Amino acid sequence: MKWKPNRHSHLTIQEQIKDWLKSHIESGDWTVGTKIPTQRKLASQFNVNRSTVQFALDELKAEGLLESKMGSGVFVANNSWNILLDRSQPNWKQHIETSIHKPNYHTIQLINEYEQYEHIIRLGTGELSPELLPIKEIEQSLKDISLDARSIGYSSPQGNEKLRKILCDYLQKRGIQTVPENILIVSGALQALQLIAVGLLEEGSVVFHEHPSYLSSVHPFQSAGMQMISVTRNSTLIDNLRAFKRKRQSLFYCVPTLHNPTGYNWSIEEKENLYHACNELQIPIIEDDVYHELLFDSTSLAIKSFDTSGQVLYIGSVSKTLSPGLRIGWVVAPSPVIERLADIKMQTDYGSSALSQEIVAHWISTGLYENHLNNLREQLKRRATFVENILEQQFNKIATWKKPEGGFYIWLRFNKPIVNKALFLNLLKQNLLINPGYIYDPRDLHHVRLSYAYASLEELKLGLTYLIELSRHSF
Repeated sequence: MKWKPNRHSHLTIQEQIKDWLKSHIESGDWTVGTKIPTQRKLASQFNVNRSTVQFALDELKAEGLLESKMGSGVFVANNSWNILLDRSQPNWKQHIETSIHKPNYHTIQLINEYEQYEHIIRLGTGELSPELLPIKEIEQSLKDISLDARSIGYSSPQGNEKLRKILCDYLQKRGIQTVPENILIVSGALQALQLIAVGLLEEGSVVFHEHPSYLSSVHPFQSAGMQMISVTRNSTLIDNLRAFKRKRQSLFYCVPTLHNPTGYNWSIEEKENLYHACNELQIPIIEDDVYHELLFDSTSLAIKSFDTSGQVLYIGSVSKTLSPGLRIGWVVAPSPVIERLADIKMQTDYGSSALSQEIVAHWISTGLYENHLNNLREQLKRRATFVENILEQQFNKIATWKKPEGGFYIWLRFNKPIVNKALFLNLLKQNLLINPGYIYDPRDLHHVRLSYAYASLEELKLGLTYLIELSRHSF
C-alpha cells in the first residue's frame, strides 16, 4: 500500500511529503545519484497538486539533499550524506561558541596541555616541585588520622567543623579574629572566586583589580558578565574607584602579599589606604592571601586584620604550600555571605573532599604544617638564589628583575618588547614552557613570570640557557 499524507496530522501536507522524501534518503533506499520520481507521478500517488510536491522538492534542493539536472530530472545530491550526518548530530561547535564561560587564551591552553608532559621544562608553573611535597609525611598522617563513617561522608555545607575551628586559631597569626560560622571550606581559591562571581554580584558589576593581574589569565568574573577594570596603587586610587563605580555593584580583588604575577608585597600603609578607600565607597575587597606563608622573612598583617565592618572577603589555601591535589582552601566573610556561598557550593559539588579536610585539620593542629612551612621556605629561598645567580651572569644586560621576597616567582622584564607569541612557541619547540606577560596583560610584551618552584635545579639552568639564547636573537 503506497504512502499518502495524513490530512488530519498537525504537519502540513507539504511538510509530510518533504519528510517522506528525506526518509528514503536517510534510510539508504535512495542512494546518491538516485533519480526521484517525477512531480506528476508523486502528485498522483499523494493525491495532491503538483505545486505542493514542487514546494517540497524545492526545499530539499535548498537544503542540499536534492539537485536538478537540466533535461534529466531531480536526483539525490552528492553531498546529501554529509549534510544528513551533520544534522543527525548536535551542533556542538555552536553550543560551545555561545556558552557562558569564556575559553582560555590559546597560550594558556597550550600551557595546560604541555604541563602534562614529563619531558617539558616548566619555567612558569605555579606549583611546587614533587620533590618539595611532603609525600612520606602525608602518607604517615593517613595512618595517624582516626576516621569514622561521618568524617568521610558529605561534610556540612560550610565544611568540616573541626577544620573550621582549627582555622580560627591558625588565622590569629595573621591578625584575623573569626569564628567557625564565618568560614567556608572550598576546593581551592579559584572555586572561591567562582562562587563569589555567581553568588554576590549582578551581571555588569565592576571588578577592580591590580595591573597586571592573575584575573586576566582566568575568567570567573568575565564569564559571569562582569566588567574588569585595572587600577594602580597610588594617590589617585580613590578617585579612580569613585569614577568607575557609579551606581554599579563592584568589588576590589587584590593579592597584597607576594602578588601574582609580580611578587610585589604591599606595605601596611598601602593596605590601609585601600581598605579606607573601599570602605568609604562601600566596595567589598577580596583579599587573596594564598602565598603569604611563603614569605622568606616576616610578613605584615592581612587587610582582613583591621576589617571591622565585614568589608573584606579573605581567601586562604594549602594548594601553594602543602599539596595542590588536596584541593582545600577557605573563605572568611560575614555570615550572610558564607551562607550564600555555601548554598551555591552545595549545588555544584556537595562539599569539598572530606578526607582532604581531615588531612589539613591534622596537619595544622599537630604542628606538622608549621614545620613543613619552615623547611619549604628554606628550600624555595635556595632555589630563588640559584636562579638569581644565573640571571646575574647571563641576563643582566638585557633584562631587569626584583629580588624575590618569597613565593614562587621572579617577574623578569626584558629591556625590549620581545615576549610575544612567536617567542613562546619557539621556546616550546625547545621543550621549554614559560608564562609570558601577555597572559596577565595583553599589552605586555616585556615580562616573563619565572618560577623557581617546580623545575629541578638542572632543568632551571638548562631552561634559562634556552631562554637567553633565543632572547638574544631579538636584541
